[in-house]
Amino acid sequence: MNQTVSVRAAAKATSSPSSSQTVKGALAAAVATFILTAPILGLQLTLDGYQVVLQQHWRPVWIAAAIVFVFQLVKPMFVRATSSVRLPKAPALGARQQRAAIWVLLAFGAVFPFMGSRGAVDVATLALIYVILGLGLNIVVGFAGLLDLGYVGFYAVGGYTYALLNQYFGFTFWECLPLAALASATFGFLLGFPVLRLRGDYLAIVTLGFGEIIRLLLNNLTSITGGPDGISGIAKPTVFGFELARHASVEGAKTFNELIGIEYSGMHMVIFLYLLALVLVAFTLFVTSRLLRMPMGRAWEALREDEIACRSLGLNPTRIKLSAFTLGASFAGLAGAFFAARQGLVTPESFTFIESALILAVVVLGGMGSQLGVVLAAILLTALPEVARGFAEYRMLIFGLVMVLMMMWRPQGLLPASRPHVELPQ
Repeated sequence: MNQTVSVRAAAKATSSPSSSQTVKGALAAAVATFILTAPILGLQLTLDGYQVVLQQHWRPVWIAAAIVFVFQLVKPMFVRATSSVRLPKAPALGARQQRAAIWVLLAFGAVFPFMGSRGAVDVATLALIYVILGLGLNIVVGFAGLLDLGYVGFYAVGGYTYALLNQYFGFTFWECLPLAALASATFGFLLGFPVLRLRGDYLAIVTLGFGEIIRLLLNNLTSITGGPDGISGIAKPTVFGFELARHASVEGAKTFNELIGIEYSGMHMVIFLYLLALVLVAFTLFVTSRLLRMPMGRAWEALREDEIACRSLGLNPTRIKLSAFTLGASFAGLAGAFFAARQGLVTPESFTFIESALILAVVVLGGMGSQLGVVLAAILLTALPEVARGFAEYRMLIFGLVMVLMMMWRPQGLLPASRPHVELPQ
């Protein structure tokens, strides 16, 4: 008995660090924080007339280092105090409940533009674009298990396809929408070939390079894409061929407002773009949910779980990867064409790596393979920064902190995908 007590005491002593080790670790963390934050918070370039002046602001750096030091000191005590406390679990929704929740969200989304302000509807339209992008990337990452860090490249292809066809050939939005999806799908198919044998980090590096290549090409092909200035004056979508504007661009033509006999308002175009984005979201949800129930969706899941077992079942991993990249890229093309129509302008700076990281964060935060989770995460990550504009300078810091806490609390995401299973009776 005494030996058992002594063994437990020794194990506890070895598992819990001493006070000197805690202080040393806190000092090391504080010094690392000071070194990392000094160039960002402590040194700032400002304009003094025509001269660039380097100003020093060391107070935020010292505050950040002090916070980290105190946190590292109290962390062992906090861990010991909360070791027996369990965090509340998020509710687990079944497949039927998630489908019902999606229908409720779509119904609420259909009436939202008639109740919200213009700014709120505009932000919601941007959120719907990220919902489409998240659902498309969910095919590649969530269903097929292929890490793609260059998804923004397909997004750019869709946006520039509509911009170029509209500028040089006069194609309308409705004519370019399927062409943009087809162009992005073609790029996804071509990208699939060099990554067929790659997995994990190697696959992520190749796809990251693809996204950067697309952006650099758009930036350097000045004679075609306009270079850094991009392409402006992109036509807005029409309603059954009638422009939704105050005056028609073609002499003698009628606008949609004149056709139905109502006075034009700038809010009409905002509501129309929102409803159009909602229709594209509903179409994306319908197609992806149907694909999951087809043999192709089962093949994606088999590839994600174990590629060797997938091959042993007679499935062709090459075709499965190509189908995932192609279909995922096509939805990015739809979102890109709509983004170009909404903005009326596309530039290479709209398709940087941070956009790929944000879309991937939507998939991870919502729950890989979960459609409802992706929808909720896209709305949260898009709407919250607009609501908390006072913290715009610390947006990425808060964003990273939320991701870290999310991985600690619920690594499977907000609403993980519910997979059908059968339990044997006891």
